[in-house]
Amino acid sequence: MKRLWLCAVLALGALSLTLQALERPGVEFKIFQFPPDKIPRIDGKTDDWDIVPESYVIGSDQLKDTMNNHTYDKNDLDVRVKVGWVKGLNRLYFLYEAYDNYWDFAKTDLHQDILELVVDGDLSGGPFIKQLHPAKLPEAEAHFLFHGVHAQNYHIFTPAEGKDWAMVWGCQPWIKDLPYANAAYAYNFKPGESGKLTLEFWITPFDYAGCEGPQRAVESRLYENKVIGMSWSVLDFDDTDKPVHGFWNLSHKTEMYGNASYAVAFRLMPLEAQFHKPLEPDWSFQVLDMDRRLVAFQDKSYGKVVSWRWDFGDNTTSAEQHPIHQYEKGGEYVVTLYVEGPAGKARRAKVWDVVLK
Repeated sequence: MKRLWLCAVLALGALSLTLQALERPGVEFKIFQFPPDKIPRIDGKTDDWDIVPESYVIGSDQLKDTMNNHTYDKNDLDVRVKVGWVKGLNRLYFLYEAYDNYWDFAKTDLHQDILELVVDGDLSGGPFIKQLHPAKLPEAEAHFLFHGVHAQNYHIFTPAEGKDWAMVWGCQPWIKDLPYANAAYAYNFKPGESGKLTLEFWITPFDYAGCEGPQRAVESRLYENKVIGMSWSVLDFDDTDKPVHGFWNLSHKTEMYGNASYAVAFRLMPLEAQFHKPLEPDWSFQVLDMDRRLVAFQDKSYGKVVSWRWDFGDNTTSAEQHPIHQYEKGGEYVVTLYVEGPAGKARRAKVWDVVLK
């Protein structure tokens, strides 16, 4: 028990240091977990997001103009962002809703309204753009070795007309296309007009995304309660002949665009209670030693459980919560976990997941 307590203390200490290392220490935003039967459809509509509680909304009140020091005025620009994820998928989903009194998107270059998103899926931190390479390499060389490899920057055009939905500022433009990303818009204004825009999209964060393409890429693994680094800025252009009017930044640090240490903490939240059954059995396993046919089973059931019964599929059982079982011979096994609690009884079987030689 003392060892478990010490491990918990060390883990909490490490998490505290992680959060302190990010920008806006003590601030942590939430990423909503969608149930697997309610994954958002990327169509520019908001109804799929109605299940997300208001506590997950990140609004303009969290942004700071770090270039011009403008005072927030919702009549000039007002944005709401929701972020989601799905357990088992290494994707981040976004709903971006914005009102702007002047939408600038007539040109084909970077001079337009932009949502600039930075994602550091493994909290590696530090600079990640060619201009900030630690070894001061020539920019052309640093671009292909370094730029966007361990953290990614998306310049998302709001809206995109006659061009790709985003510019990936790095050496890996392939990450903005399927099967790694997708986007859809809804709006009814023209350049120079006011109005509301809805942008729905998802991206895949990468621990390694090289310029050579996806063949050696490593997706960031997403799991419950993981903290990732992320931030965004809204680049608001109010006249096609003038520079950026506002640089509204969630990080409150302009340099977030190229240094992942200036990202903000985001936590991948567990499924909200209303999407669970009162009692949901679940489990995983790991083969510890294939030669000895030694397997560790871990209970992952949701709800209050007072008793467990494992049927290992070889005419043996266990009442432990997390048993280790040694099979006498190889084969394909049907393993079933039976759980019982105040909400009743339930079972979870897995057919031939456990295969031993």
